[in-house]
Amino acid sequence: MFQLPFPLRDINAGSGTKDLGDLPEWDLSDLYTSQEAPELQADLNWLEAECAAFAADYEGKLAGLNADGLLKCVQRNEAISTKAGRVMSYAGLRYYQLTIDADRAKFMSDCQEKITNYTTPLVFFTLELNRIEDDKLIAMLAENADLARYQAVFDRIRAMKPYQLSDELEKFLHDLGVVGDAWEKLFDETIAGLEFEVDGEDLTIEGTLNLLTEQDRGKREAAAHELARVFSDNIKTFARVHNTQAKEKEIVDRWRKMPTAQTGRHLSNDVEPEVVEALRNAVVDAYPKLSHRYYELKRKWLGLDRMQVWDRNAPLPMESTKTVGWDAARDIVMEAYSAFDPRMGDIAQPFFDKGWIDAGVKPGKAPGAFAHPTVTEVHPYVMLNYLGKPRDVMTLAHELGHGVHQVLAADQGEMLSSTPLTLAETASVFGEMLTFRKMLEKAATQEERKVLLAGKVEDMINTVVRQIAFYDFECKLHAARRDGELTPDDINALWMSVQAESLGEAFDFMDGYECFWAYIPHFVHSPFYVYAYAFGDGLVNALYAVYEENPDGFQEKYFDMLKAGGSKHHKELLAPFGLDASDPKFWDKGLSMISGMIDELEAMEG
Repeated sequence: MFQLPFPLRDINAGSGTKDLGDLPEWDLSDLYTSQEAPELQADLNWLEAECAAFAADYEGKLAGLNADGLLKCVQRNEAISTKAGRVMSYAGLRYYQLTIDADRAKFMSDCQEKITNYTTPLVFFTLELNRIEDDKLIAMLAENADLARYQAVFDRIRAMKPYQLSDELEKFLHDLGVVGDAWEKLFDETIAGLEFEVDGEDLTIEGTLNLLTEQDRGKREAAAHELARVFSDNIKTFARVHNTQAKEKEIVDRWRKMPTAQTGRHLSNDVEPEVVEALRNAVVDAYPKLSHRYYELKRKWLGLDRMQVWDRNAPLPMESTKTVGWDAARDIVMEAYSAFDPRMGDIAQPFFDKGWIDAGVKPGKAPGAFAHPTVTEVHPYVMLNYLGKPRDVMTLAHELGHGVHQVLAADQGEMLSSTPLTLAETASVFGEMLTFRKMLEKAATQEERKVLLAGKVEDMINTVVRQIAFYDFECKLHAARRDGELTPDDINALWMSVQAESLGEAFDFMDGYECFWAYIPHFVHSPFYVYAYAFGDGLVNALYAVYEENPDGFQEKYFDMLKAGGSKHHKELLAPFGLDASDPKFWDKGLSMISGMIDELEAMEG
């Protein structure tokens, strides 16, 4: 199924101007040539027939299969996932290129509905797999090496065993999924259709958020007030979406007897709750030495008595308003990737040459950036809203890292290539770090070095501090929704309760900022997704420290980790580097890298 991978960038950190060169657009013909393509219709016909045949061949019979029979069953299920993923990737990517186009929206909805209907008879597969006795499954895995390859998949499926409902109820929830998706589409279409006006110029949400990074403080302030006005005008719609989504989740969780609202996310991430709790606590404890300390420095640089929210992503006074053209951005990232390992550059090159990137900002295009893996028999596609500042270069480095990861993991096949969210950010954040270090190495002056360091610290704060604050907001939102309907004011109050704590004493909060929860897509599309960003950043900081301490042989171990996709648990993947995410000190190692950069910035003041 098509799932939008969300941007790591804090969406407030857009940037740039026009005249960026020839920005690439997607060529989706590697999936299908058009929505009327005979191949697409043939694949839908195959799916309908194969899903029915699969159910007829296997429903009620999984417990009686031998190892060879179970392997064949798993492989047929994988083939169905591949075909469905191909159709939905094409429909979804076309939709995100132009979310306000009614034909594209209808086409995606129709495909989703057909595939949901075709695959409803397959719900029995995971339910019956979970009913196979442990001893029998262990014996079959020992007997058949090809079947044993899928052990990580079986482990993840069987982790849901305690929360499984009856076959009939599982089919009902599967069918009902399209209704929940409609609320997500309402959110997407509302966001894409919002209209803003700043200084007489009509803007989209991306263009308006972009103004928050302008040198001109008056422009930033005007943009912040306009964002607040438009969000406030639409707040009832956003509150309705959040109330409905949170209530639906609460009902499903209650029926499944999930102990917490976060349990489902932890299970899908293949991560233990105590590991997430250790990460969350380490970051919250570090707020004073990270965000609080940095924003106090920034307040002084900006020459302000108090910071306002529109100053958070402001450029530094000594920062030139620099526009990086597309060709220059590509060269910077490719040089950094190839210097780390030429193989990395070779994997990244086709993204630029073959229409695998859609970079321009266009009316109706989905905001933010993502890398979508499509299916393992095709290749990933990267979406950007490229506007030309150094931070956009980092976004390119980030999403291209996802793309490289997805290409390397593809050999695992459809069921094993997908990495849990906690590890899915590894290659993207590492790609950013490589690009940042390359840019830092080339800094000609101390001032340029300061601007780069400050930019990286801000990105890390947006990735770690902001995302953990978002996670705390979601925890509060879902807990409060269990006690009843939430008014917009209720949700606003929850949002503000995490803002001052995470940003620190340097800030004042304007009227209207309480509505800024409204536009963040993660909360609607994928509850509790956000902690994966902080997990990924902490993990990569620790990894990069290992690389700096002992570079010999690092590349091979790194490539092996990316090639593993979702076939191994985080403990197994990190062990070759001498790292363990379940050790609370692990997170301190990652956070100390950010703290060390702030130390360097403070030393420059002296």
